[in-house]
Amino acid sequence: MRADRLVSLVLLLRQRGRMTADALAAELEVSTRTVLRDIDALSTAGVPVYAERGRLGGFALLPGFRAEFPGLNHDETLALLAAVGSTGGDHALGLGSAVASALRKVMDALPDGHHDTARTAARRLLIEPEADLLSRRTAAEQIPTAVMVPVRRAVLDGRKLRILYAPVGGDEQWRIVDPVGLVTVRNRGYLLATRDGEDRTYRLSRVTEAVVLSDPAQRADNVRLDRLWHDRSTRFRNGDARTTVSACIHPARREELADTALTVTDENIDGDGRLRLELTFQDARHAEWAMWQLGTDAEVLAPQSLRDGLYRRAVEIAERYRPRDQASASATTGEI
Repeated sequence: MRADRLVSLVLLLRQRGRMTADALAAELEVSTRTVLRDIDALSTAGVPVYAERGRLGGFALLPGFRAEFPGLNHDETLALLAAVGSTGGDHALGLGSAVASALRKVMDALPDGHHDTARTAARRLLIEPEADLLSRRTAAEQIPTAVMVPVRRAVLDGRKLRILYAPVGGDEQWRIVDPVGLVTVRNRGYLLATRDGEDRTYRLSRVTEAVVLSDPAQRADNVRLDRLWHDRSTRFRNGDARTTVSACIHPARREELADTALTVTDENIDGDGRLRLELTFQDARHAEWAMWQLGTDAEVLAPQSLRDGLYRRAVEIAERYRPRDQASASATTGEI
């Protein structure tokens, strides 16, 4: 166990550069004292790790240091096969073929006799299947290669990106953005970017065209994408204009509605087999548009203002499509 931790410590310093003892302890899930003992052990073994003093100090490796480490152990191999090979993760961010190739290399590098053991064990683990116990599907979005490749290239190369984006309920428009990173959550992909200095988050499935520009992206050199995603998602959910809706819907329309809403905060099954959901939308207009798409497969329970808005819209549509003979009779008798 300690040998694996020492290897992980060296890899962290090699890949991230200077890190404090507290940061290393958090990554390795051990105490700061344990990290300091491990640093001493590495130094004694001849690994060129050194301390930098001061407020921005920490531990680092001498530039250019390389070390050959043993291959993946059984649990590490199993984690890769289970987390990627048995889920929709192999399609994440358009890297399906690369992931498949990497897994083949991992399997080929295993010691003799471990191949069948690893495959058999991986078949016993399933992470994030396509549907839960209620048969609610969470199929991965299929992002066209013509979109995914330039987006990924712009993110990795640090170039400005021109995208044709279709927001919910709006028209497609071209935008020039500074890409920051790519995130995949529950089989949905997002581009984190800035536009004119303002934070922007784009759903990849709503990008219909993408062009990498030659200008360098205006962005920080270092980024903690997990923290950035947490901050943006928190701000997104807590916006001032957010509208919370309680509704009953036909189970077959669940994914369509969840795909449109910002969040699904509660979910139950009514006695009649319908799903009762608590959802959050960007604003009242967004909520009315989304619920209208479901027609009679959905009923808004609250707020009353949304029910009133849908009623007015239904009356207007009914009036527009009233049979001509009925319209003529109403005009003559004054009936509605």
